[in-house]
Amino acid sequence: MNIKNIAFLLFATTVIAQSLPKAENGVIERLENFQSKYVTARNIDIWLPENYSVARKYSVLYMHDGQMLYDPETTWNKQAWNVDDVLGKLMQGSEIQNVIVVGIFNGGITRHIDYFPQKPFESLTKKQQDSIYNANRTDGQSVFNNGKVNSDNYLKFIVTEVKPFIDKKYSVYTDKAHTFVAGSSMGGLISMYAICEYPQVFGGAACMSTHWPGIFGIKGNPIPKAFFNYLKLHLPNPADHKIYFDYGTATLDEMYETLQPQVDAIMKSKGYTSKSWITKKYIGNDHSEKSWSKRFTVPMEFLLGKKN
Repeated sequence: MNIKNIAFLLFATTVIAQSLPKAENGVIERLENFQSKYVTARNIDIWLPENYSVARKYSVLYMHDGQMLYDPETTWNKQAWNVDDVLGKLMQGSEIQNVIVVGIFNGGITRHIDYFPQKPFESLTKKQQDSIYNANRTDGQSVFNNGKVNSDNYLKFIVTEVKPFIDKKYSVYTDKAHTFVAGSSMGGLISMYAICEYPQVFGGAACMSTHWPGIFGIKGNPIPKAFFNYLKLHLPNPADHKIYFDYGTATLDEMYETLQPQVDAIMKSKGYTSKSWITKKYIGNDHSEKSWSKRFTVPMEFLLGKKN
């Protein structure tokens, strides 16, 4: 996969008229064009495991880039996380607790502004912010598409609009001990931001191939330092929260190898141990749904494992 295609992957993982994904395990229900006062309307695909029953309670995993999660036949690049298959097998083997998945579609052109952590961005100087807003992708296309960072509203959308709907419609636990968030790349960033901004809502976060640069270059880029400073001040209590990070070594993930260790040092300084946090490096893994699918079992067992 070349850099131009990777940039497109980060930007355009939306299919406007996407058909309902076919589940290999369990069933998928769609909330069509879910309306919000905070973000653009979007589809939400909920995965329910085999033999889902109102007679029992389920944990909830909120995932970003919802159109890329289940069925490769419905995605733009014919790749998917295969979440239904991975979680279905783990549940059938009694490896993890009962869980449903709430797959929230990205907004297409608004993806970057929805997923870019807002408070770290706003800690930058006006000159730095303007420079970031003017950043382009490797193909010359604007990163932010003339939009303004909107992730605080995106999190309000999840916490105050989506979650109440899910809590009412499905047989789920509503407390933070059973509420998780996960994503990759920019979705990894917003998952990190979600557990920091709403530690009373989310008890665990899986941040895969976390896109610490925020844009598409490291040299002279003030964003990673802003994220690190934010984490120093806002990481949730490790006594009752769990955070997973990982990264590969190929394609865009190459950029993360010098950045993730700085995050790991912060985690240790804030009292995180192997019980509450892990970071994994996957040699040879690239920046793609195929790679995230291959290792998705690891964060799920860490966050949802019955042995934990």
